Amino acid sequence: MSITLIIVIITAIVSFIAFSNQKIIDDFIFDPPAVTNRNQWYRFFSAALIHGDMGHLIFNMLSFYSFGEYVEANFKYLFGPMGPLLYVALYVISQFVCLLPTYFKNKDNYYYKSLGASGAISAVIFAGIFLSPLQKIGIMFIPIGIPGFIFGFIYLAITAYLDKKGAGHINHSAHLFGALAGVILLIIFGYLFSPYDVLQNFIYQIKGFNS
Repeated sequence: MSITLIIVIITAIVSFIAFSNQKIIDDFIFDPPAVTNRNQWYRFFSAALIHGDMGHLIFNMLSFYSFGEYVEANFKYLFGPMGPLLYVALYVISQFVCLLPTYFKNKDNYYYKSLGASGAISAVIFAGIFLSPLQKIGIMFIPIGIPGFIFGFIYLAITAYLDKKGAGHINHSAHLFGALAGVILLIIFGYLFSPYDVLQNFIYQIKGFNS
């Protein structure tokens, strides 16, 4: 069983239970003042195990599984025996990093709460895009695929705009910083643990686009 599938199963089980158990939601949700005043740093990670509703859970897990299996396989190829460990590290570290800006902005805001694994999932998605930037990605309601690197730039631009605007109840900041963390960690892992230059490969593929 793949690590990706294990994460999906664990997240789904915890989320299902939390749907009917308010105490789990209260204990797991990302609550910045609880971190500030009670040192509950675990909330950076536990928040990824719960979701707002079934639609939120299904969308996140489908997105994660679609890219995660590919990224996990590539990590095994690029990093050998260390691949699975580094794949988990990418997910876990990105989950923490993606919420840091949210924490510093809301560390004393008792009205702010956040939940879901979107930041860590964005990291995995963008790691996949970085590994295969020309792979086309389909977008809902658009019948044609868009090369991954173009989709990535559009996504980052829209997410940054929505974050600045403060649109809706979605933590756009977590999406943005999760995506950036995924790419940066992939480059660092490649530099430290593999002879394969992931950054150079990305540039090479982009240069070959429509050439």
